[in-house]
Amino acid sequence: MPGVIRAVIAHGAHDLRVETVAAQPLSDHDVEIGTVVGGICGSDLHYYYRGGVGDFTIKEPLVLGHEIAGVVRRTGGSVTSVAAGHRVVIDPAVSCGICAQCRRGRRNLCTDVRFLGSAARIPHAQGGFRDRLVVHAGQCVPVPDELSLEHAVFAEPLAVAVHAVGRAGPILNRDVLITGAGPIGLLTLLVALRAGAATVTVTDICAAPLTAARRLGAAATINVSGQAEVPDADIAIDASGAPAGLDSCLASVRPGGRVVLVGLLPTGSVPVAGNRAVTREIELVGSFRFTWEDFRAAVAMLSSGLGVAPLLTGRFPLAETTRAFEVAGDRERALKVQLLFSEADDARGAVR
Repeated sequence: MPGVIRAVIAHGAHDLRVETVAAQPLSDHDVEIGTVVGGICGSDLHYYYRGGVGDFTIKEPLVLGHEIAGVVRRTGGSVTSVAAGHRVVIDPAVSCGICAQCRRGRRNLCTDVRFLGSAARIPHAQGGFRDRLVVHAGQCVPVPDELSLEHAVFAEPLAVAVHAVGRAGPILNRDVLITGAGPIGLLTLLVALRAGAATVTVTDICAAPLTAARRLGAAATINVSGQAEVPDADIAIDASGAPAGLDSCLASVRPGGRVVLVGLLPTGSVPVAGNRAVTREIELVGSFRFTWEDFRAAVAMLSSGLGVAPLLTGRFPLAETTRAFEVAGDRERALKVQLLFSEADDARGAVR
């Protein structure tokens, strides 16, 4: 099906444009999705405000977006897993399947991964903020009838939280500290509570997301913008991406505890109080993205009614993309902001 579509393209810091691009070709094992809703992620905001995220810098125009849900429009001749009209959420990662990490089942560490809307490689992996998106059929996860697409699209960030809690080890009846109350931190709160944590304390430097954390079930919330005492914990998960957040985790976790680092820290070397980890035998582990199993577990959690509704604070049509990004970047106003695409009006249960 020839033609052009609209796409959200980052050309550099503060240079975000809605432009027309050629529709993608459909191969035998591919699926064309009519995009209904896309969630603006922290990495999308980094590309917008800074022109990069972590060590990845925009070097060519990049279609943003990896939190995508929509409706199947067409399928390639060999596709049997989904059909036209099916509602799906997109797993944005395509791993090679043959590297050592993939063979170990750790596809999130694939050395040749392609991840929607990422500048990690040249040419960049173009993203899903477009009216129509072509992906491999294996990336399409069906959305049950009881789950709206506006909630289903939380599957990708929720999978990050699922993976982080998994990296924390046994969490039942443990005291948990989460530093950073952005969407990832708040979703990690929900997953930790579902996993049976005894208490979850959440810290941040902004008041509004801490209010959301209390509504979502945090036992305590602490604004650490000033002098504040953070309680001890068995497990600490840093979702702030700030050196101060990591230091707080190392200072608060009990001897023999574990610190999970899920937030991406600033590029380069970061000073931390490493001697605390040595003298108290604290385990420091990284958590990067998610696995195939994490993503599907996230969809199952959402289908069972995991309460993500309080996190959704704004929805904008594609014509208001820049405004949507500005709102999403204001942590006192927004948690999760979504873009609505051309299929939104026609998709059953997409937007209520």
